[in-house]
Amino acid sequence: MDERELLILGLLKAQSQHGYKINEFIERNLGRVSDMKKSTAYAILKRLEQAGLVVSEPGQEGNRPTKRVYSITPLGEERFQSLLREVLSSVNEAAPPGDIGIMFLDHLAPGEAVECLKERLAKVERLIGVYQATPRHGNGIGVDLAIRHHIRLLEADKAWLEETIAALQPATS
Repeated sequence: MDERELLILGLLKAQSQHGYKINEFIERNLGRVSDMKKSTAYAILKRLEQAGLVVSEPGQEGNRPTKRVYSITPLGEERFQSLLREVLSSVNEAAPPGDIGIMFLDHLAPGEAVECLKERLAKVERLIGVYQATPRHGNGIGVDLAIRHHIRLLEADKAWLEETIAALQPATS
């Protein structure tokens, strides 16, 4: 399953686009839910085109240089629907970032471990504020739901950090 492929196909489902416009949209509007790099997007577009899921043709806007305009094919529409169902119904079993560090927390002095967790808590709180300040998307509910989901995950991480810090602090006293 490749969520990045789903993202590219979904954007092309909305409208045919130049590769740079896809990247610009991801960076400007979806940067909080995807960290896809430009080179990755272009590699995915090439792979999708080779698989017959998208087609491209030269296109030009005004006096600008000719660029490839990508469009989703009927086969791409089928792949999009299949991936969408798969992604929506799946659960990621991988450990969240940072969990490996938590496993080895005992290798730090208790006070230092608590200070690291407090630093992480402050970063989580800042991120929650950033996500809460994100303007509503306005075109459908999907992007707004993804951002709200991310806020909830961060809030759960915040609550866990607060509980863990409180539990570890008596050990540092």
